[in-house]
Order: sequence, then structure tokens, then C-alpha cells
Amino acid sequence: MTHHPIIEEDIRNIAEDLRRYAPQLSGTTLLLTGGAGFLGKYIIYVLDYMNKHIFQKPCKTIVLDNFITGIKELAVDPKYFSIVHHDVSQPYQTDEHLDYIFHAASIASPVFYKKYPLETLDVGTLGTRNMLELAKQKHVKSILFFSSSEVYGDPDDKFVPTPETYHGNVSCIGPRACYDEAKRVGETYAVNYHQIHRVPVKIIRPFNIYGPGMKLDDRRVVPNFVLAALKGEKIPLYGGGQHTRTFCYISDAITGIFQVLLSQYNGEPFNIGSDGQEISMESLANIISEQFGSGIHISHVVGPNDAYEKADPQRRSPDLRKIRTFVGYEPKTDVVTGLKRFIVWAKDQDISQFSVHIK
Repeated sequence: MTHHPIIEEDIRNIAEDLRRYAPQLSGTTLLLTGGAGFLGKYIIYVLDYMNKHIFQKPCKTIVLDNFITGIKELAVDPKYFSIVHHDVSQPYQTDEHLDYIFHAASIASPVFYKKYPLETLDVGTLGTRNMLELAKQKHVKSILFFSSSEVYGDPDDKFVPTPETYHGNVSCIGPRACYDEAKRVGETYAVNYHQIHRVPVKIIRPFNIYGPGMKLDDRRVVPNFVLAALKGEKIPLYGGGQHTRTFCYISDAITGIFQVLLSQYNGEPFNIGSDGQEISMESLANIISEQFGSGIHISHVVGPNDAYEKADPQRRSPDLRKIRTFVGYEPKTDVVTGLKRFIVWAKDQDISQFSVHIK
């Protein structure tokens, strides 16, 4: 993953943005769940870069993953990174002192959490409680729970952009419930562990983070559209294509993730994403098509399952006033620039093993 110049540049830029936080991380021990996932890998490689170029004393990182959807391909220094095959829905014990915990383990793509609904529920609920219990036992300085903008469900237009105070419009028995409700329960665990046990937990709610390094068969919208264009096939647009999203480039998101982890705002949820441009899926398809020139067309198709057809939120856009005010987060990358970087990376990947998800 790190051998591509686009990703190397992104990691270097993230690390330089985080340089001012180096004294808080230098020489510490971290635990990361979901290290084989898209966000987890970036966290690992940023820490690896900072170990080599920024920290006065390298930090140690324990990486947990059951590899149900991730791939075990982490090229890092084994002196400072321990890769452990573990399902976090089961308790985890270590003799190591822990300073920080990132609880990023999750099954986030609708195609995969429809395949593994019980596992998705367990990692968001039992896994979150297990990590909070570990944080309590180890007296960590901070633990960060990766929730989701899915906790808002399909928000009323009056609450778009959506603030952290919006309570959500979510079905507990709908096609997305195994993911949405697990994240909501995970947040409830988090705030109660803070209130009862004073665990220094923070919560982030990511909004559509994308970038180089995503699995091209992930089935989420950006890799699926780009994969179709790379193969010279029609871009598969589910339904009418009028659903809207904002898209946050990976380097902006990872910087914000560290900013929240290292803040003092315990028991607090933070939206993280980009509020620069809310665009329809049809507009996104057109932007990607334009990057490939003529010959790439769009096809309106049926979604791969009912999580798309019956329950896909109409709009999704974050209100970022809280994270801007509290931790100084500021997304820098506009959607066209980010997509161009993603496409440059994707063009250098072996796409022969992947197929476009049509229906």
C-alpha cells in the first residue's frame, strides 16, 4: 500500500500536519482495532512514518484484526508493530501498558455487513464494550470510538447539514440496522463508560471518507464507479442517482482523527468529513466519467441489495462547526482534487481480479 507515490505523499502530509502533536505520542504504546481496514492502515503507516522521521522516541502499536474483510499485508517494522489475529467481540488481554486506543474495527460496506450481520452487530456492541473495559483497566490517556454518520439515518432536510445534536431517523429492523444500531449502541456504551468510570473516550462520526488504498471491490460508491471506468464499462448508478453525499479525502480525515483522540473533550461525539460540496451520485458519476474522457457512460441499475434500494439515506452532509471550534479541524481537499488522486492511484492497480458490482 505504501509503495505508491500518491499514498506516500498523503502519509507524509498527514504526518507533517500532526508534527505539533508529536510530544503527546512519542514513546507511547497504542492499540488499534481494525488495523487491516482502510482507515486502520493509514493510521499504522502514519505512525510508522512518524517513528522514522518525527518522534524523538518511537511509539509501539498493537494491531488487532480478525481479517474477515481486511487483508493481512502490513509492511511495518516488527520492533514497533505487533499484528495480532483477534476478534474484538471477544475480550482481549495484554501485559503491555497502553496509552491510547483506536477502536476502528467494523464492517462498514453494506455489501459485507449484509453478508455478516451478526458479526457486524457484535463488533459494534460487544467489541466496543470490550475495548472500553480494556481502556478502564489500563487507565489510558484516551480511547477513540469510530462510530458513523449512519447513526443519523435518513435525516430530515431541516437537519442537513447535520449537527451532532440531531438524534437520527433510523430503523432498528431495517436493512442497515445491523450496522446503524451497532454504532448507536456503541456510542451509548462510550458515554456511559465515561460517565460511570471516567474513561476518557471520544466518538467520531465519519462521513464518506475515501482515497487511495481502498479495496477496489469494496462496493462503496467511489471505488465502484472508478473501477467501472477503468474497465471501460458503464458506471452503475443505483436508482435515480439523486441521493447526495459529501466526500472527505483520506488525508483530511486521518488528521482529524488524531486531533480528536488527542483532545480533552471526553464523552463527546464529533462529525468528521467535508462540508465543501454536497453532490448527487449522478454528479459524482459525471465527474469521474469526465476524468476518463469520452467513451465512459452511466447506467441506471438496481442496487445490489435492499440496504441500497430501501434504506439508502437521501442526503448526507456534516455540520462541522463543533470539530472546527473544539479541535481546529479543517478539511483541505476538494472533491475533484481528491478523486483525481484516487484515479491516479487506481490506474496503477491490477484490476483484472475485480468485477464491477452491477446488481
